[in-house]
Amino acid sequence: MTADNLRGERAINRFMVTTMQTLPGYAIAKNLGVVRGLTVRSRSIVGNIVGGIQSLFGGNISIYSDLCEQAREEAFESMCEHADKLHANAIISVRYDATEIMAGLTEVLCYGSAVVAEAAGGVGKTAL
Repeated sequence: MTADNLRGERAINRFMVTTMQTLPGYAIAKNLGVVRGLTVRSRSIVGNIVGGIQSLFGGNISIYSDLCEQAREEAFESMCEHADKLHANAIISVRYDATEIMAGLTEVLCYGSAVVAEAAGGVGKTAL
């Protein structure tokens, strides 16, 4: 366990999480497998009323945008925690998926490949 983990901080730096299959400047030393984060969110009655009013005027429906962003962030953080448990220092090939489980109830999934990345041409672990 690293000193960062002892302080309760996440070992995975957001700059080491990518949708690409590689990390420029780094070599993938070890693939630790698929990691995922999942959250299930619902709209509240108040949210539905405010969203309905906003939809009458058109444009961005901010209450739903905020809900979606919160769900994605929760799923992302959960995925990073899963990767930390595997002692990864990076996640590649990150994707999101969302499924409506029932009316007003949506699952948001964030997943990718947890890896150990080392500086290309370098010796030893990278300093993140």
